[in-house]
Amino acid sequence: MPKDNPIGKVVHWYDRLGVAVVKLNKALKVGSQIKVKRGDEEFTDTVTSMQLDHKSVNAGKKGEEVAVKVSQPAKEGAEVYAAK
Repeated sequence: MPKDNPIGKVVHWYDRLGVAVVKLNKALKVGSQIKVKRGDEEFTDTVTSMQLDHKSVNAGKKGEEVAVKVSQPAKEGAEVYAAK
C-alpha cells in the first residue's frame, strides 16, 4: 500500500461526543470518505458533519482545526487519510 500524505492529524478526541478535532494538511469536505489510522488500528468512515469554531461548515481548509464526527474512537496522534 503506498504511503499517502495524510489529510490531517487528530489533535483532540472527545469521547462522549464521538468527535475528533483534526488539524488539516489539506482541504476536507463533508461527504468525503476518510481512513483514520493509528498504529495497527484503522477504520474507514464518511464525514457526515464538520464544525469550525463551533459552527457547522461544509469544508475545512489547510491549516484549520475542524471537529469531525466519527463512528469509532480516533485518539490523539491518529492520522487521517482519504479513503480510496
